[in-house]
Amino acid sequence: MRFRGMVSKSFEKYINSLKQKKYRRQYHRFIAEGEKTVQEFLNERFPIEKILALPSWTEKNERWKRFYKVEEVSETQMERISTLVTSSPVLMIGEIPEYKIDKKKTTSQLSLALDGISDPGNLGTIVRIADWFGIEYVFCSEDCADAYNPKTIQASMGSLARVKTVECRLEGLFAEFSETAVFGTFLEGESIFEMGPVQEGFILIGNEAHGISSTLLPHITHRITVPKIGKAESLNAAVAAGIVCALFKR
Repeated sequence: MRFRGMVSKSFEKYINSLKQKKYRRQYHRFIAEGEKTVQEFLNERFPIEKILALPSWTEKNERWKRFYKVEEVSETQMERISTLVTSSPVLMIGEIPEYKIDKKKTTSQLSLALDGISDPGNLGTIVRIADWFGIEYVFCSEDCADAYNPKTIQASMGSLARVKTVECRLEGLFAEFSETAVFGTFLEGESIFEMGPVQEGFILIGNEAHGISSTLLPHITHRITVPKIGKAESLNAAVAAGIVCALFKR
């Protein structure tokens, strides 16, 4: 019978503490789980403190022991540390990166700026959209959901391994890049279907319920909209981001 490891109670407590934002910030660590999600981080050689896995996973992934610390746990212990309803065979503890903003890239390509996106699932989906369209930076206002919330990570499906997600004051960001266009999404504005491809600038997506904050309005250079044909009151923030990215990047 193969030996099944067991992390200590104190380490288990540490892992569970990372389910809360204050401890993620304190330790600069986050947890991600699920074979597909973890694989994305592994493929990018993302900085990882430790991988915890069932023997069934380690048997198929021996090669990763050359690059990372891998420790086996029992199914019972995995259930105690998992954030999922049904635990996965692998969970990783990743290091939260501190990205430096590349000014040259930020002024020469498209970036997403998110104002008060409060739902972690929406945020994770937007990060995944950015990854699909090759958008390197997603700037999040300080009242956005946490990019390293387990729900955000699950929704991003590993795209956080590639997309640089930066929390900052958007007013300060736009002021610093005052020569860069800011495309704010509104219910009324220039139809994106009448615009040509856009190569650079910020795509600003507002809060799901309240839209873009009044403090950001002076920084907006272009008011844009996805024209409404039916009777829906508004578009989901992630859906709006996907439509705008698709048309701008065509």
